[in-house]
Amino acid sequence: MAGTLILQAIVVMLALPVVWRVGDGITWFSGSYVIGLAVLMILGAGLQGRPWALKFDIALQVLMIGTFVISVALGILGLIFAAVWGYILYLRNDLQSRIKAGLLPSQQISAAEDAEGSDDERK
Repeated sequence: MAGTLILQAIVVMLALPVVWRVGDGITWFSGSYVIGLAVLMILGAGLQGRPWALKFDIALQVLMIGTFVISVALGILGLIFAAVWGYILYLRNDLQSRIKAGLLPSQQISAAEDAEGSDDERK
């Protein structure tokens, strides 16, 4: 998730020339909003170990979708990244359910290891 936020911050900063050339250009509001959003994404990448990090990530995506007010191109990028984050959350939930069910390969005990364990118990 931290890597996704860094990549998203890079894309947001690279979109500044698009905002500058298309529409009304960069105003103090649009420039500070976009730069502030990118800075929050970079800071958020370092906070991924916190229990509230996922809520912060989702709030950043809402702010990113809110860039439709500034530029349609940024708003579309917000929708694209919202889809990426939706897929990340799907994968996260799938992994957590597999961990709970004990279905990960690292959680499996092979028959050979089980037989060795019973031989050790006999000694």
